[in-house]
Amino acid sequence: MKIFQHIFIALLLLFIKPLQAQQTGIVLSGGGASGLCHIGVLKALEENQIPVNFITGTSIGGLIGGYYAAGYSPKEIEELVKTYFFLTVTKGDVPVKYEYLFKKRDDYAAWLTLKYDFRNDYIKNLPTNFVNSVPIDYYMMETFTGISNHFYNSFDSLFVPFRCLASNIEDKKSVVFSRGDLGSAIRAGMTYPFYVRPISINDKLLFDGGLYNNFPIDVMKNDFHPDIIIGSNASETNQKPDDDNLYMQLRHLLMAATNTVASNKQTIIINPWCNVAVFNFENAQRLIDSGYAATLRVMPLIKEQISERNDTAKINLKRRQFMLYRQPESIEFNALSVSGFNNRQQAFIKHSIFYRKKEFNMLQLRKRYLRLAGEDKIKNIFPIAELDSSSKKYVLKIAGKKEKPFYLEPGAILSNRPISEAFLGLQYNHLGRVGFSAYGNAYLGKLTSGTFLRLRCDIPGRIPVFIEPSFTYARWDYFSSSVLFYDFLKPAYLIQEDKFGELKAGVPIGNFSKLSVSAGITEWRNQYYIGDVFTKKDTADITTFEYNYFQANYLINTLNRKMYASEGTYLNIRARYLQGLETYIPGSTSDDFSGFKNKKQQPWFQLKMTFDKYIKTSRQIKLGTFLEGVYSTQGFFSNYQATILSAPAFNPTAESQTFFIDAYRAHNYLAGGLKTVMSPLKNLDFRLEAYVFQPVLAIIKGSDGKASYSKPFLYHHFSGTAALVYNSPIGPISLSLNYYDQYQNPFSFFFHVGYIIFNKKSID
Repeated sequence: MKIFQHIFIALLLLFIKPLQAQQTGIVLSGGGASGLCHIGVLKALEENQIPVNFITGTSIGGLIGGYYAAGYSPKEIEELVKTYFFLTVTKGDVPVKYEYLFKKRDDYAAWLTLKYDFRNDYIKNLPTNFVNSVPIDYYMMETFTGISNHFYNSFDSLFVPFRCLASNIEDKKSVVFSRGDLGSAIRAGMTYPFYVRPISINDKLLFDGGLYNNFPIDVMKNDFHPDIIIGSNASETNQKPDDDNLYMQLRHLLMAATNTVASNKQTIIINPWCNVAVFNFENAQRLIDSGYAATLRVMPLIKEQISERNDTAKINLKRRQFMLYRQPESIEFNALSVSGFNNRQQAFIKHSIFYRKKEFNMLQLRKRYLRLAGEDKIKNIFPIAELDSSSKKYVLKIAGKKEKPFYLEPGAILSNRPISEAFLGLQYNHLGRVGFSAYGNAYLGKLTSGTFLRLRCDIPGRIPVFIEPSFTYARWDYFSSSVLFYDFLKPAYLIQEDKFGELKAGVPIGNFSKLSVSAGITEWRNQYYIGDVFTKKDTADITTFEYNYFQANYLINTLNRKMYASEGTYLNIRARYLQGLETYIPGSTSDDFSGFKNKKQQPWFQLKMTFDKYIKTSRQIKLGTFLEGVYSTQGFFSNYQATILSAPAFNPTAESQTFFIDAYRAHNYLAGGLKTVMSPLKNLDFRLEAYVFQPVLAIIKGSDGKASYSKPFLYHHFSGTAALVYNSPIGPISLSLNYYDQYQNPFSFFFHVGYIIFNKKSID
């Protein structure tokens, strides 16, 4: 009798097994940007109603799999990875919309910034990551927080059960995440060594999951036991390391070989085309199409092995429910905790985000958080949002470190003309309840030598404020015709000395504009010759202008580079009131033999506006417009030279900033230009720029050496440049042909390496 019972049970199981639904698991490999092909694989599977019951991924495969497990459709994932926001954060940049001009450091001639802590040895001062990971960290938190917390951080409760991997380099083994904060788990598994900063989970420093298991088919089998596995393999082809390729050396040192798995009845391997650079996410569509096409090629085999089909209506209904869990505006924070900083530093961070302890949602947090990310006194911050089950509100937990206290900024300007400069900047940062920085720089060269010193105090809050006292000293030497090195010993046509102190305060107006007010006291001293004929024995005329000023300045700046920009907008509006005393001492070439003269200079008001904007017409071509105008009630100085020296100048091109040309100066003028920027290769631009300068009343020299005005709009002048510019990591390398219609020689060749950026002049 028992024998018949066993036979009956066996036959029953035999009939029941075919009635059970097949379980299909998807495995997505690592591979950097190449892993975007996984999106095409998922897209093809869904269009053919192939069920996805489980999903496992490592590195980029963990991100794509995480999107899918969080309820994103393949089409939604495709749209996400092509957005400007995604492309920007994967480069470690803050999207322009969230850049914070208020915290942006001023532009100088520095080639690079070395961050240093003298308490550490040399090794500990080396950078550990190539890109800024703060934008990536925030993006992962915002994207996955709602889903993760709604399902109590269980990866088995997601849209499809999910596993992702990271690598514990201390224990030399893989870490498989089945629960926990979803965004943190995916982020840990994407920590490509030396590219993105590693994070700690459970006190373990974790790196890219692909280091030890780049194609986790074994994890799929062990955790989910599916009937069929479909693997998408986007692993890089292992190249032989050589002594000139540091990347390949590190790759072979750090990464284990990808497990090669052949297709069989239970495992189908898809190998899309994916031959792109590890961090090149700009070929998204081509990679997605590759994954899609590769999947369609094996679709007959997939359908032969998998008899089950998805109910599209049910899938879409379930996705709509998941969409509700990931709405940023539905995530509200009522508490903030900060770790990794002392009490005073925690206060600064809290006052920067948690204004007066009022609740805020995720959309409000994005703006505040990315503003805080622009703080140069903070090295890194990592966010986790935890749901309080009783209040249904979230607690934002931020862990991080303060930045090294010292910035060392070497730089230089190298040129075919005698304007070469050495530059060195040094900054000390202190983070407490308020932020404090002390900055100083020095220029040393034939054209200009001088120093700039500044203290800055940043007071956090809903409307942050900075207070900044500064002092500048600069000495400028202009040469009448010094275009070659052998002209070094020619007597100077003009020597200027500029000494001024300023007190400035400012507030942000939105993310990429700010308003500042300042007051200063200045001594502006000029030595010059009245005529063009002089010898070394002649003594120069000296005009000293000592004045006080008050000004208000409104600035918008979204330009993509501090020099030779090709994208963005710049707008600067300044209103200035000043009054001072001119002192004039005639020289041996002067017609004035009175010996010594004082002249009370009347106060004047000045309004200046500069506008620079680029429009992207195609990937390779950008068009730019430049406008500038000055209105001033300024009067004449003792003579023509002194008058023209104090007049506002129009210097729109790099080389023009190193010349002193009378014709491009006026008390009141309008100027404009058009620019075309063609970029045949990345970071290589060919620029064509043309400008017109229209003085309202040109300043002309009378027979008595005095200044007077021409008839209105009598003169106008043209300038332009054609330049080939390579924007290198240390600054631009440029060769240009320039034209000035009022210069002794209207055409000039100009070559330079480095930024043609100097400390601000008091009179500008």
